[in-house]
Amino acid sequence: MPPEICPNCGGEVPRNAKACPECGSCENTGWSEAAAADNLGLPDQNFDYQDFVKRELNGNSPRQMAVSWYWWVISIVLVLIILAIMVR
Repeated sequence: MPPEICPNCGGEVPRNAKACPECGSCENTGWSEAAAADNLGLPDQNFDYQDFVKRELNGNSPRQMAVSWYWWVISIVLVLIILAIMVR
């Protein structure tokens, strides 16, 4: 039995229709749960995340972002200036 609204295009599907009159999707192309899940782009159960990261980053590991030492010095100097102003 077709849905009232096509999950593929959002068009109205008449009762007992074999396919959507708007986009032509049917049980094989868009109404079944398997067909709807195929278009979501979700990884399957055999998805290897480490392999995916390796392929996406061309074998380079992601760099850790670290705060440079001069930003620490600047922040400490600013805190000391603010404290000095507040004490006066």
